[in-house]
Amino acid sequence: MDGESYLRFVLALILVIGLILALSWAVRRFGLGGAVPRNRGPRRLAVIEVTALDAKRRLVLVRRDGTEHLLLVGGTVDQVVERGIAARPAEPGRASEPLESPA
Repeated sequence: MDGESYLRFVLALILVIGLILALSWAVRRFGLGGAVPRNRGPRRLAVIEVTALDAKRRLVLVRRDGTEHLLLVGGTVDQVVERGIAARPAEPGRASEPLESPA
């Protein structure tokens, strides 16, 4: 192969990569083929608090539709410790939004 063949190969490769990037941008921009529908309403699910028990396991308090559930995650089997806990109203001086904790 001579220099002209290599140049044509590189230009064709750049063109194909550019088309792939343009197509992926268009899919994200126009919402085509979204596997998960975008929820535009109020959020129904939130992680309220996370507490590490040891190096692997964590207790996670999850709120769903005004009801809280306590989960034990990270071991060999994830378990629901308690379900149907009534959500407490926000205390004065405490944030009403769920706190974000490092994962």
